[in-house]
Amino acid sequence: MTIQLYNTLTRKKEVFVPIEEGKVKMYVCGPTVYNYIHIGNARPAIVFDSVRRYFEYRGYDVQYVSNFTDVDDKLIRAAKELGEDVPTIADRFVNAYFEDVHALGCKTADVHPRVMENMEIIIEFIAKLIEKGYAYESEGDVYFRTRRFKDYGKLSHQPIDELQIGARIEVGEKKQDSLDFALWKAAKEGEIYWESPWGIGRPGWHIECSAMAKKYLGETIDIHAGGQDLAFPHHENEIAQSEALSGKTFANYWMHNGYINIDNEKMSKSLGNFVLVHDIIKKHDPQVLRFFMLSVHYRNPINYSEELLESTKAAFERIATSYQNLKHRREASTNLTDHNQEWFDKIEGLKEQFIKEMDDDFNTANAVSVLFELSKLANYYLMEKNTAVIVIDVFVKVFDELSHVLGLTFEKEELMDADIDALIEKRNQARKDRNFQLSDQIRDQLKEMNIILEDTPQGTRWKRG
Repeated sequence: MTIQLYNTLTRKKEVFVPIEEGKVKMYVCGPTVYNYIHIGNARPAIVFDSVRRYFEYRGYDVQYVSNFTDVDDKLIRAAKELGEDVPTIADRFVNAYFEDVHALGCKTADVHPRVMENMEIIIEFIAKLIEKGYAYESEGDVYFRTRRFKDYGKLSHQPIDELQIGARIEVGEKKQDSLDFALWKAAKEGEIYWESPWGIGRPGWHIECSAMAKKYLGETIDIHAGGQDLAFPHHENEIAQSEALSGKTFANYWMHNGYINIDNEKMSKSLGNFVLVHDIIKKHDPQVLRFFMLSVHYRNPINYSEELLESTKAAFERIATSYQNLKHRREASTNLTDHNQEWFDKIEGLKEQFIKEMDDDFNTANAVSVLFELSKLANYYLMEKNTAVIVIDVFVKVFDELSHVLGLTFEKEELMDADIDALIEKRNQARKDRNFQLSDQIRDQLKEMNIILEDTPQGTRWKRG
C-alpha cells in the first residue's frame, strides 16, 4: 500500500512510511473550549477524521489523539464575563463539542487529553527544559530560549533573522529576547492557578501539546495535524520545545488544512461573520455540512455561504436518492442469479479510482466525484428491465464501504412515532410563541423525512408520505 501526503515541513508530497509498520501515531490540535465551535474548528475535525478513517480502511492501526485547551486567556475572560469558574465553562463546551462533531460524523479520538488533567507532566516538561538550558524563569514566568534551538523556523520556512523583524516585548513580559515565548505564566489576581516550582500560575499555550503528545504517543510521532493558522507560531514552537528536550524528530509529517472564508471574506468576530456549527446544524443536515467540507481538497481554501450549502444539499441528495433506490429495488427484486459481469467490473473500477484519489494526499474532492459516478452508474443499472439481487448487493456494499471512509451516510432516517409527536408539539409551541421561523423549520424538517402535516381545528395530524 502506498499513500502519499503533503508534508508542510518539506513542502512536497512524500510517500507515507510509518515509524512502526502497520501503525499510525497521529496528533490533531483540538479547540479552545470557551464557546461553541465555529466552522473553522469543524474543518480540521472533519478532514482529519477522514484521514484517520482512510488509514484504517487501508489496514493501519491508528492511535488518534486530539486535545482540548481548557485553560487559557479566552477561558479566563469568559469566566469573568459569565461569573462562572473556568472548569465549569470548559466542561460545558467540551460536551457541546462532542455533540457537534458527532453530529458531523466524526469518531471520538482514542484520547482527548485536557490541560487541567495533565498539569503534572506539563510542569515536569518545563522543568527539564530549564535543566537543559533551553528555558529560564523570570519573576514567576518561564520562557523558552528561541535562539538556542538552531532549527527554529524550519516548519514555517522563515529564517530567525526575518522573524526578529517586528518581534517585540509586550508590556508586562519579562523575557530576555523578543523571540522567546512563554512556557509558564505567573497568575494574575483572581485567575485560576496551579502550584509550580516557579510559583502559582498556568501553562503557556504551546507547551500543552508537546507534553500531551509525548505522554500519549511518544517522543516521535508519525503525523501532527491542524489548521493552517497553527503552523506558526504554535506548531513551530511545539517542534522547538519537543526536539530541544528529546533530541529527536518530533513529528515526521505535518499536515495543515486550508482557511475558511465566509461569503468570500475571512471569517472573524470583528466582521460579524463568525459562524457556529451549533447554529448551522439547527438549520441544515450535519451530513450535508460534512459533504460540503469534503468536496474541496483539504489544503485548499474553502468558501462558505448559505447558497453554496443549499447547492451541496441538492448534490448530496442526488447521491442519497440513488442509494435509497438501490435498497428499495433490492427488497422488490426476484432475480437472484442472472447478472452481467460488466457491471461488476465497472463497480470495481470506481472503487479502485476512489482508492487512487485518496492515496494521493487524501483527495476527498475527487473521492466525492467517484461517489457521484457510482450513483450515476447505479441509476443506469436501475433502468435495466431485469436487475439482479447480486449486482444490487455489490452496489450497496461498495456504496457503504466508500461512504464510511468519508464518514458519510446515505441512509434515510426513519423517525419513531414518539419523535414525530415531540417535534409537532415543539412546532405547536413555536406557533403559540409566534416563532414562525422555527415552526416552518420543523415542518420542513419533517417534510424532508417524508412526514406530511395537516393543521386542522382539532389539532395537527400527520401521516407518512
